[in-house]
Amino acid sequence: MPSKQAVAMNDNEEVALREQLARLQQEHRDLDAAIEALMTSPGSDLIQVQRLKKRKLVLRDKIRQVEDQLTPDIIA
Repeated sequence: MPSKQAVAMNDNEEVALREQLARLQQEHRDLDAAIEALMTSPGSDLIQVQRLKKRKLVLRDKIRQVEDQLTPDIIA
């Protein structure tokens, strides 16, 4: 019976990771749109654009970490 609990916990963890992944991906897309809008507007704040780009890179790394957790290791 403990194995069923472990499976349910893993399923819950997977659901939580997939939800986190979706949030991170949405934030990444939102940042992309914000960067594009700032870069096309006259008199844009280049420092703000750089900050957003840095944040976008951090998000990309977090997205990859979550994707790695969701992808099982396959030993060939």
